[in-house]
Amino acid sequence: MAVVCVDAGTTMIKAVGYAPDGAELAVVRRATEVARPEPGHAEQDMASVWHAVADAVRAVTAEIGGGVDLVALTAQGDGAWLVDGDGAPTGPAILWNDGRAAPIVAGWAASGVLEEAFRVNGSLTFAGLPNAILTWLREHDPDRLARSAASLTCGGWIFSRLTGEIAADGSDASAPFTDIARRRYSDALLGLYGMEWARRLLPEQRGDDRRAAPLTAPAADGLGLPPGIPVVLAPYDIASTAIGVGAVDTGQSCTILGTTLCTETVVDAPRLTGEPSGLTVAMGLPGRYLRAFPTLAGGQVVDWACRLLGLFIPADLAELAARAPVGADGLVFLPYLSPAGERAPFLDPHARGAFHGLTVDHEREHIARAVLEGLSLVVRDCLSAAEARPTELRVSGGGSASPVWLRMLADVIGVPVVRSADSEAGARGAFIAGLLATGRAGDAREAADAYVRPGDTYEPDPGRAAHYAEAYQDFLAVRTATASAWPTLADLRARGA
Repeated sequence: MAVVCVDAGTTMIKAVGYAPDGAELAVVRRATEVARPEPGHAEQDMASVWHAVADAVRAVTAEIGGGVDLVALTAQGDGAWLVDGDGAPTGPAILWNDGRAAPIVAGWAASGVLEEAFRVNGSLTFAGLPNAILTWLREHDPDRLARSAASLTCGGWIFSRLTGEIAADGSDASAPFTDIARRRYSDALLGLYGMEWARRLLPEQRGDDRRAAPLTAPAADGLGLPPGIPVVLAPYDIASTAIGVGAVDTGQSCTILGTTLCTETVVDAPRLTGEPSGLTVAMGLPGRYLRAFPTLAGGQVVDWACRLLGLFIPADLAELAARAPVGADGLVFLPYLSPAGERAPFLDPHARGAFHGLTVDHEREHIARAVLEGLSLVVRDCLSAAEARPTELRVSGGGSASPVWLRMLADVIGVPVVRSADSEAGARGAFIAGLLATGRAGDAREAADAYVRPGDTYEPDPGRAAHYAEAYQDFLAVRTATASAWPTLADLRARGA
């Protein structure tokens, strides 16, 4: 028998076939489009995402020759994927990296709502969370809200197409309406945001022991799978990826070098004190949470730099960066390039990127190195915000294919960086979650030891690590100085609109 696992990312759908022993049998990928109908908006056609998932599952099932007896899925989180009473979309999905609700979030921040909510929820609201998006829709598209019966995430949407059930995984539902210590929706949080009216849109939260539902006959017929086999709604992508790289014990840390640059640390209880920052996510494992810091701009910064420098693929950027000296001859890059600003490890919808120290002496290789150093310093910044002290950093995602970047990251963080040997660590995590949910594996640590595949390890160089320890302080100082100009730049953009 075999297991098919889906990882529905923001720009790519991945379907992976696994043998019962965890051997990877086949991988199929299908690209998806993100529409940006207006500046700061990020949307996806929900039907198109489902069709891409179905096509990938059909293809991987055919490649492994059938015999599938379990499906597990993970997906991008946050956003608002609204459906009506029949489970049909009421419009395009509004994604996690959409920035249209930034003024709403700014108002909550100014009034103290965000800090008060953090003390209950453990996550700092940003424009791509459903509280902000639904409030924006109430102001700008109330008819769509009236036609909607549930606000799902991408994983919940796909699960509904496979099983006919409307539900949310506990990780997906962690922010923004959940009392994270009690693991249930909080009427107090809804009231704090002035959103009592949204209670009817919140799907049932499935506990860690209720992740599975049977595949419906219509879905099975369309996918070429047996009807009735269990479909497991695994934790959403950042949590599944942590599981997939083996970060399941308290104190372990990992980073996803993907569309988002997500750095996360496993903790045994929510931390609701201190400066509000990042997300607290129920990991889907007993007594385990993630302090997660997913940036709004990660891999897309690498793609932007490639376009800027006339390069074809990210590997070209890393090769070019390797030609420049450590520190890029004083060139400092702030990689806050998302039109929605930044959400991790700080929240500022006005945050913008910049090169500092640029002179005519700097060449293309300096720019390339400054970009990768800036992104690496953000990872260090996120670990600092999490108060993490890892002995190693496990990494996955497209960026982990670059030895140049991983060596740099080890130097910047100052601990060994361990690359996942899996082509799709999120799918691997969904596989493990599927085994746990269906009783095919017992303990998460034992399952990780049995099925996770670590790859190459990159050790930090002591000399370069010492340089980057100082460079990190310089990075923070440059950001602090630059941040004072962000409101002025926002005013300039507003006047130019």
